[in-house]
Amino acid sequence: MVGEAQSPGPVLVTHALGSYPVYVEPGALARLPLLIQELLPERRVALIADARVHGLYRSGDWGTAPWDGESLTFEPGEKSKTRESWAELTDQLTERGFGRDAGVVALGGGVTGDLAGFVAATYMRGIPYLQVPTTILAMLDASVGGKTGVDTPLGKNLVGAFHAPAAVIADPRTLQTLPEREYRAGLAEAVKHGLIADSSYLAWIESNVDAIGKRDPVTLVHLVRRSVEIKSRVVSDDERESGRRAILNAGHTIAHAVEQSSGYVVPHGEAVALGLVAESYLSETLEIGTPGLSGRVSALLNELGLPVRLPPSISLNRLLDSMSRDKKNKKGQVHFAMIAGAGQMHATEGWTTPVPVRQIEAALAAIEVSRAG
Repeated sequence: MVGEAQSPGPVLVTHALGSYPVYVEPGALARLPLLIQELLPERRVALIADARVHGLYRSGDWGTAPWDGESLTFEPGEKSKTRESWAELTDQLTERGFGRDAGVVALGGGVTGDLAGFVAATYMRGIPYLQVPTTILAMLDASVGGKTGVDTPLGKNLVGAFHAPAAVIADPRTLQTLPEREYRAGLAEAVKHGLIADSSYLAWIESNVDAIGKRDPVTLVHLVRRSVEIKSRVVSDDERESGRRAILNAGHTIAHAVEQSSGYVVPHGEAVALGLVAESYLSETLEIGTPGLSGRVSALLNELGLPVRLPPSISLNRLLDSMSRDKKNKKGQVHFAMIAGAGQMHATEGWTTPVPVRQIEAALAAIEVSRAG
């Protein structure tokens, strides 16, 4: 694939109070001021971004005009996704005199979307906001679905709220400026989407590894749009994560534990890759997953340049301790959203399965020592 694709139109996500569009359009960021006027009319808008992304946007590196609106910034990284950062940002809005007629633009990656979204969800008991993801991880996953929140010392995303954006504006051109490691980390979510809902999409990823790695513009538009379509369908059917939406947590029980246990040194996407390998192996050992599932997952992630074995600094005991506080847990048992095969999840009540500690240990040991192939 060569050239640059044009979007066929927005993907629509429905929720309890209505719906919102997700635009996947090359060049959309250059029109952001006009889109803000259209989507947040007659509102005083605060753009919230980490310091690095704010600098890129203001410099015009993405073909953007200088931002002349008000901005609030914070230090990049998961370490900023805290209650303290939330308090600082909301205090700044108050100090600057923002009222109920305010709006927020969350410009950046998943951390920004979650943090700025939580600010919007809670400031003055809720103000509208736009998600403007600039990383592949945020475009594929974090910006869609209305989840907002922050981490605590005891776990990831333990404090938050559901607050649907007015719209999501994803410009795949921004992906060309991502550092290589950050770009590849986001691809784990695309693999997850194929695994949970679309075997043909998974096969397409396997067939287009080279083009994806080279960041071919047309390939990227299809990658982002198809993942958005998959996630939008799941979250539209289960906005509050009371049922099938739990399938989006495939790989994430272990992933969140890896992130926390590493002190968030391991990026979310790399942690998801490790989680997908371990949880597909776990699914096989429980005779839920099809034979060879974990091998296929591991091979694809490895081709995409993602890790498939744990860093030696992360202990199994710390991982198990972290998993004991996962939000999906019930009656003291760790629950997993289990992959049954390519494009198919294990259907149970609540779409999660309790797993004994000894079998979790076996799955973790598998990625600890020998899953790199």
